[in-house]
Amino acid sequence: MTSAISKIGLGTVQFGIPYGITNKCGQTTPEAEVTLILNYAKEVGIDVLDTASAYGKSEKVLGKNDLSSFKVVSKFLLQNSEKCLSKQFRDSLANLNTKTLYGYISHRPLEIANNPELWEELIQLKEQKLIEKIGFSFDEVHEIKNILSLDLTPDIIQVPYNYLDNRFEPFMKELKSKGCEIHTRSAFLQGLFFSETNKLNDFFNDVKSIIQQLQDYGNALPSLLLKYCTDKPFIDKVIFGVNTLTQLKSNINNLSVLNALPLKTQTIDDSILIPSKWPK
Repeated sequence: MTSAISKIGLGTVQFGIPYGITNKCGQTTPEAEVTLILNYAKEVGIDVLDTASAYGKSEKVLGKNDLSSFKVVSKFLLQNSEKCLSKQFRDSLANLNTKTLYGYISHRPLEIANNPELWEELIQLKEQKLIEKIGFSFDEVHEIKNILSLDLTPDIIQVPYNYLDNRFEPFMKELKSKGCEIHTRSAFLQGLFFSETNKLNDFFNDVKSIIQQLQDYGNALPSLLLKYCTDKPFIDKVIFGVNTLTQLKSNINNLSVLNALPLKTQTIDDSILIPSKWPK
C-alpha cells in the first residue's frame, strides 16, 4: 500500500443516488458491484467510507456488507426533515448495521450555528462513545468563517478541494495545526474535468481551455487529480466515489508513480467551483 492510497477514502453517494455531471445513465451502482468495490478497497488499505442520510439508500446498501474494517463517516441534514438529530443518528446506525460511527458531521453547518444546542447534543453522543469525531461539511467559505467565529472546534471537517478549487486551504492548514482531521471531496469536481467541453454550457467558458489541457493526460488524468490532493500534507483523506470496481482500480493504481499536474495560475470564479450554483 502506497502512502497515497492510505490517504484515499471512498465516497458512497453513487451507491444511493445517481450522481455527477458525467453520469448520463441516471443509475446508482448495483449492490453486487458495491460489495466488489468494498472488498477491493479493504484489500488495498482504504479504511474510510463517507456516506450520509441524504444519499438515498447508500447507508442501507453499505449496511448489507461487513464494515468492521472501515471507519464510517456519515452526515446529518435537519433542513426539511421531520427527524431530530438523535433520530437521524440512530437511523444511520441501524441502516449501516453498526453500533458506532467514526465521524458524524453536519451537512449544513449553519444549522449548528443557528441552533448551538445541536452541537451540545453531538458532544453528548461523543461522550457516550457512540461517535469518535464530530464536525462539519462545508461548501462555502462564509460557512467555515461563521463556525470558527463561534468557537465551535471540530474534530473533523470535509471541504471541496481540487486542481481548480483551493478556497479552503488557509482554514484547512489552521485546523490541521490544531489537531482537526481534514477530509476533502470533489477531486473530480463532480466529473467536470472529464466532460466534453464542446457540449458544456457557456457557463463553464472560463475553464474549458483548462479542462482541455488536462484531458491531454488521457487515462492518467483521474489519478493525477487524486494525487494533486493526496500530495498535500495538510489533507488526511481524499474522498472520491466510483460507480464500478474497474474505475476504482484504474484511479488508484498509478497514484505512486505519476508526475504532478502543472502549476495553476488562473483564479476561478466561485460559481464554477460550487456545483449547486451550476445551471440545471
